[in-house]
Amino acid sequence: MIDQAPLISVVVPTYKRPDLLQRCLSALLVQSLPHDNFEIIVCDDGPSRQARDVAMLASRRGNGRPGVRYLEVLETQGPAGARNLGWRNARAPIIAFTDDDTIPEPGWLKAGLEGMASGVQAAVGRIVMPLPARASDYERDAARLCEAEFATANCFVRREALEAVQGFDERFTQAWREDSDLHFSLIEKGFNVAPIPRAIVIHPIRPARFAAAIGMQRKVMFDVLLYRKFPALYRQRIRSGPPWFYLSVTLALLLAAAGFLAGESAFGAAALSLWALMTLGFFIRRLWLSAFTLRNIGELLLSSVLIPPLSVFWRAVGAARFGWALP
Repeated sequence: MIDQAPLISVVVPTYKRPDLLQRCLSALLVQSLPHDNFEIIVCDDGPSRQARDVAMLASRRGNGRPGVRYLEVLETQGPAGARNLGWRNARAPIIAFTDDDTIPEPGWLKAGLEGMASGVQAAVGRIVMPLPARASDYERDAARLCEAEFATANCFVRREALEAVQGFDERFTQAWREDSDLHFSLIEKGFNVAPIPRAIVIHPIRPARFAAAIGMQRKVMFDVLLYRKFPALYRQRIRSGPPWFYLSVTLALLLAAAGFLAGESAFGAAALSLWALMTLGFFIRRLWLSAFTLRNIGELLLSSVLIPPLSVFWRAVGAARFGWALP
């Protein structure tokens, strides 16, 4: 006997985080939606025995559990490629996307299906990221995901709409802007994207290494790719113009170096003073809004010096890779 196709398929990309994957699957297995109405597809972007074991344990049917499938991502790496593998192997006409570090609330899928019943081609739920009373700069920055217009940590898309836009662009090899790219593709095709505030996932902020914001600047090159594809939508919904502050700080630093190398000490000192003032203002502004702890202060001192030039550098890398158009 062939099982009846589910109403909705949940795609969960994962990468070397079996503990978080287990937590996410545990939340999905207790959804209030009848369990024969949905399936779960785990797409392992760094195939490992640990993740496979977690998925296989969850897949053991019994007590009315939904079906769970484990897929290894062996071709294009990155969350975009993992999600493409998931939805293309899904059996349902509606695909729900979330991440392995989220905790969907019990009514998440039920609310998502009810929201999609109006006939929209895509919908986005609400992301909740609990913060301490005085959060660090990293925590505040991470929590901006809650304000995102469209995030793949909590969204629903009809399979026919994904097919129409050819899914995710697999050139987005990191978890950055691939969701905006899908959103803009849907908008350009004229598809409706509706909010479903009752479809909630909790997204705890994970601990990060010291000064993680420095390494995260590498993601900026994908802003260039997104801008190249959708310049008008990018200016309208993400940034209206170039990052003038970062460009100004970097230029001041380059002028200071050029002045000293050319033997123009006065010019070099003036440019260096300007750089120092702008960098100090950047540091104070970030610290003022975040926690006054030794770790946070140290992170902000180091990252305030390095972020502007690194941001400019990675934009240039993105322009060289994807085409010379800087957002």
